[in-house]
This record gives sequence, C-alpha cells and structure tokens, in this order.
Amino acid sequence: MSVNLDRALKTLGDDYRVIDASEHILGRLCSVIAKNLLNGEKIVVVNAEKVVVTGDKQMVLEKYKEKYEKGSKEKGPYFPRHPERIFKRTVRGMLPKNRRGREALKNLRVFVGVPEKLKNAEIEKVDCALLKKVSKAEKYVALKEISEYLGYKVEVEI
Repeated sequence: MSVNLDRALKTLGDDYRVIDASEHILGRLCSVIAKNLLNGEKIVVVNAEKVVVTGDKQMVLEKYKEKYEKGSKEKGPYFPRHPERIFKRTVRGMLPKNRRGREALKNLRVFVGVPEKLKNAEIEKVDCALLKKVSKAEKYVALKEISEYLGYKVEVEI
C-alpha cells in the first residue's frame, strides 16, 4: 500500500517530532507516545518494523496469532498484520476511549522504514524505552517477524 507522504505530513503541519522506533520496547514506547499525544504534541514514528516485543519468541507469536484470528470476518474484531498498523493500534489502546483520545490519535503518523522526505529531519530516540537501557531481556521478537508470521510481507525501500 502506497501512502502519500506529502499529504500525511501536511495534515500535521510543521511542528512535529520524529521518533526512530528501532530497538525500542513496543509497550514502553507506545505509552510515552500516548502521553505526549494527549499533551497535544504531533509525532511521526519511523522504523516501526524494528520495534521489539520482549518474551519468548514462540509465546509472543502465538499470542499475536490468537489476536489476529479472534472474531469473524463479518463482525470482527479486526487485528492488523502491517507493522505500522499494529504499532498504531497499540498506541490507540493506551488512549482514552472518547473524543480526546480520537483527536490525539489523529496527530500520530507511523511509517515502515525512513521515508525519503524525513531522512534529513532530526530523529529522536526515547531513552526510557530503549531495549538495551531498560531491559535485560535476552528473548525478544521484532515487529517485522510478528507481521511476517501473521502473513504480511514487509517491504522496506532503502
């Protein structure tokens, strides 16, 4: 699926933060992003496929497969296979279920890889969510692997 990058960034305006999600823990990064979105910030996340979920690989993959297969095709609930959509849904789950949460989610853009237009932008890391600094877990799975397990072919243009 092709995203019109110009249109996606134009709707945010000029005052947005760019966060590189590679080597971050999914839940910790999403909670920080959700809190910042509620404070009115506009955030663009790049390298969403490189974020990690800690835990035994087989257990994590089965948990996501169970979520994906839950419900029916007609009624849902529908769980995404794309890594950027899984990331955005995780953030959505941490926002309040009201107008304030919906408005906050509109200020988030998530991309697989680093788009050409954002290569020169100042890219930040979130120290309190980095895998190496926060966790001593040796077992973790990248979101790219989870997406591939669910049946999505991740294509990153470098």
